[in-house]
Amino acid sequence: MTDFTMKTDADGVAIITWDVPGKSMNVMTRESMVVLNGLIDDALADDAVKGIVITSGKADFAGGMDLNVLASIRAEAGDDPAQALFDFTMNGHHMLRKIERAGMDPKTLKGGKPIAAALPGTALGIGLELPLATHRIFAADNPKAKIGLPEIMVGIFPGAGGTTRLVRKMGAMAASPFLLEGKLSDPKKAKAAGIIDEVVDDPVAAAKEWVLNAKDADLVKPWDAKGYKMPGGAPYHPAGFMTFVGASAMVNGKTKGVFPAAKALLSAVYEGALVPFDTALKIEARWFTHVLLNPSSSAMIRSLFINKQALEKGAVRPEGVQDQSVKKVGVLGAGMMGAGIALVSAQAGIEVVLLDREQAAADKGKAYSADYAAKGVSRKKITQDKADAMLARITATTDYGDLKGCDLIVEAVFEDPKIKAEVTAEVEKVVGEECIFATNTSTLPITELAKASKRPEQYIGIHFFSPVEKMMLVEIIKGKATGDRAVAKALDFVRQIRKTPIVVNDARFFYANRCIIPYINEGIRMVKEGVAPAMIENAAKLVGMPLGPLQLVDETSIDLGAKIARATRAAMGDAYPDGEVDEVIFWMEKQGRLGRKTKAGFYDYDDKGKRGDLSDVLKAQYPQSGDHPDLVDVQHRLLFAQSLEAVRALEDGVLMDIREGDVGAILGWGFAPWSGGPFSWLDMLGAEYAAARCDELTEAYGSRFACPDLLREMASKGQSFYGRFGEKAKAA
Repeated sequence: MTDFTMKTDADGVAIITWDVPGKSMNVMTRESMVVLNGLIDDALADDAVKGIVITSGKADFAGGMDLNVLASIRAEAGDDPAQALFDFTMNGHHMLRKIERAGMDPKTLKGGKPIAAALPGTALGIGLELPLATHRIFAADNPKAKIGLPEIMVGIFPGAGGTTRLVRKMGAMAASPFLLEGKLSDPKKAKAAGIIDEVVDDPVAAAKEWVLNAKDADLVKPWDAKGYKMPGGAPYHPAGFMTFVGASAMVNGKTKGVFPAAKALLSAVYEGALVPFDTALKIEARWFTHVLLNPSSSAMIRSLFINKQALEKGAVRPEGVQDQSVKKVGVLGAGMMGAGIALVSAQAGIEVVLLDREQAAADKGKAYSADYAAKGVSRKKITQDKADAMLARITATTDYGDLKGCDLIVEAVFEDPKIKAEVTAEVEKVVGEECIFATNTSTLPITELAKASKRPEQYIGIHFFSPVEKMMLVEIIKGKATGDRAVAKALDFVRQIRKTPIVVNDARFFYANRCIIPYINEGIRMVKEGVAPAMIENAAKLVGMPLGPLQLVDETSIDLGAKIARATRAAMGDAYPDGEVDEVIFWMEKQGRLGRKTKAGFYDYDDKGKRGDLSDVLKAQYPQSGDHPDLVDVQHRLLFAQSLEAVRALEDGVLMDIREGDVGAILGWGFAPWSGGPFSWLDMLGAEYAAARCDELTEAYGSRFACPDLLREMASKGQSFYGRFGEKAKAA
């Protein structure tokens, strides 16, 4: 069986159907491109064929290109990967241009065969670039379908003509949200934006009717017609000039110059707008190749596409454990975290019991889901019937007896071992012996908490990030006694609620907080040293961190940082390394500057809680040094503080798979996404340079930057993390 098949009906319409065997979603491969190209040739050469409709045999049209193809082309290319990637890209352009021209006379633009696309559902990436090359796009009236070009989200940009065609179709300004932000739309919104042409009940029937009645003029794309002018103006048109100047400022403002794909896309659009269409495609292909050869793009594709998908599909799930999908979940604690967990569970179709000590608190937790659903209805994202059904799945209660029948408990009460132990005992009086008990905690060791359970092998940690409905990562923590079924249950639950899981072993702060805290602490340390707070914050953003360390601690609350500091000091005793940081944190706490929640922290806030500038109180308490440090020094302190802790977590066995380390870092706390994660970033630097840089930072700033033994060993052997540990990932 092949990915594309063709059948010509009695009316002379050739129906080309995309249906990849054994896959739930169509993806384009090298082999399938060859097959499609051959079918197009056959249809154009066959006098019995009056026109062509390209559709899908699945519920959706396509999810895009198999990005493993790009990696394999580069790997097979030997000494000239650039030429191989460019040739592959241009071959795709030639095929799509053949569809666009459809056999018409190049001078008269007549005599071509009409080609239409019929989209039953989602069409992403090349799944939209292919339809954009046809003469008319029909989409089913399917509100769940997503249509767009999301490539920018994984470190590349639409390189199969999507960039050039969308800009020429809509204009640079109108196309920018879809290209630079990867904006996805349902069919009706895609039609309103001008991306597709028709939204109908039966796209194949409508496409056939159009094909049989299309005239020569219907086949000529605007950019192939005489006198074409780009919507909104070309770069040297007065209106277009303002668009491109603004776009450049917008891109650099949002990306801080660290995401190469955004800059390359803008260059392809600008340069392509100055030349004829076919030359513009060649320019697009050159910039696309340029991006593919950038280590940032390779790392982003690996972490945010290949590895993320692998983890979501169960790459680290214990073997031999049958499906553990959750049917009824009990959520203990209806605060912000518990309410969020109840919401995403109910959205996934799971029956939810939301329990709190007071009925008013439980009702408030359910009201969080009601408010969320109401917003969805008002924005027409869900229907009222679906909102009502979702809310009906949530039972707000104070009665532990309502937990009977739950196959999973997610406890989200206060971070107090005594309280957690009490609710664990109460729950186990009610639930069945097969029920898995998960505690949502960000810092408390799971092995110790599990001592309160009669069944420690069924006790596991599930660390959600706030707000639950927005944050995509869930950190699953195995205690020493945690069994495989508990791990499988947690992973299957995370899959049901459409999050990305990582599984780590138990240790103080687990993985995510273990790396976040040094980042925050390094920023605070620099405040005490007299480094300008603005430099600290901007250095972080210029190296790709979404929030500077001072803003991050304001958001998470300074008193929480003080609480964690006191608990860590008590646990570590004389080995505690962060006394300098505590001085600043405790002073802020004493001043009542606890962050956004008190409208005062490292930043000032207005009466409505909107963040303003960095506060002047810091200058008075911690005067700035006249000798400003080098920008790269500040950035390296912030990134190495996180990355070295990730390496130590791998050394200690807390982290078991570097894929989880990279994906978890990006999704959990936003570690410089352009880098692909801490292990990918260290691989970019090279182990030898990274180890030497550790020595320099250690000499200048202290032993917290001491080179881990693993990194030192890798430097001596000329190894990389993905070279050394990548085989494990491949085997999985």
